[in-house]
Amino acid sequence: MSAADTLVPSPTYRIGTVSRLTGVPADTLRVWERRYGVVTPMRSDAGTRLYGPDDVTRLTLIKRLVDRGDAISSVANLSLDQLRERVRGTDLTSPPETCAQPCRVLVIGATLASRLKRAAAQLTGLDFVGFHDSFDMLRSSSPVSAGPDVVVLECPSLHADQVRQISAQIAETGAARAILVYTYANQAALARIDARRILAKRAPVDPRDLQQWCSNQLIQVSQGASTCGDLDLSAPLPEHRFSDAELLRIAAVSPSVRCECPHHLVDLVLSLNAFERYSAECEDRNSDDAALHAYLQTTTAHARAMMETALARVVDAEGISSDLQAAAAWEAHPAAQSGAQPLDD
Repeated sequence: MSAADTLVPSPTYRIGTVSRLTGVPADTLRVWERRYGVVTPMRSDAGTRLYGPDDVTRLTLIKRLVDRGDAISSVANLSLDQLRERVRGTDLTSPPETCAQPCRVLVIGATLASRLKRAAAQLTGLDFVGFHDSFDMLRSSSPVSAGPDVVVLECPSLHADQVRQISAQIAETGAARAILVYTYANQAALARIDARRILAKRAPVDPRDLQQWCSNQLIQVSQGASTCGDLDLSAPLPEHRFSDAELLRIAAVSPSVRCECPHHLVDLVLSLNAFERYSAECEDRNSDDAALHAYLQTTTAHARAMMETALARVVDAEGISSDLQAAAAWEAHPAAQSGAQPLDD
């Protein structure tokens, strides 16, 4: 097998994903392509636009220049290198905003830490508070006196089932924002990243670009950029308060209570549990709509957690807790295994 046969194919993205990654509305992308030829996406057998990583990089740079005041017609036909140089020149000569204090940056990832450590002296405006090969090394090191504003995380390969764990690790650092540098990622994984808090960039990255990204992240933090709105799809889901077996036990006890609320709440929580699992399965099986199904799963999980809290309150208010404890004790008793019935007092 030749080396070419072992190469991992570059990912392709549909127009909705490209819109989310670049911040350019889908309608605007179509106009830019038709009038100015900014990119020429591939087409699937069904005629769907498919964009490559270079297209995403190109559109990201063009949007940055257009946001700074460049006419789309003046930048549409520039090469990637020309776009990068123009962005750097714009950033250096007329930055939109600056922060008074340096951006405190924590770097995690062996290759990235080595590169940035060598370039640190030239990256003005950044105060590197630590370089670590991995999260395990970070946890075993002494805490820094001041927490990071931004954590830069290297992730060679990124899959959808890793996003929640990575988000939790970023939260562990205490940083308000993060830059995730990946080498390979599928569409489902990129769709799940919370772009309000985590900026995803494909490796390799230029340290000077990273310098600007970190500064921009700090500016958004200092301005109190909105972090509310839609649920964070990358955050850990609320833990289950009741197992299905415990819910069924509550349902079995509740008929002795005049109030029907415990029984109805059990039905609601069981139904939400089922839909939460269903949404997770849909997310895994349908990468095109992964973000939508991740949203449904997250929303359902939060609704389930709220209803579990309500159920726990009703269980306590109706005095069902003692009945549940008695039922659990009886189920664990050897007599219960023989099929005997509990004796009435």
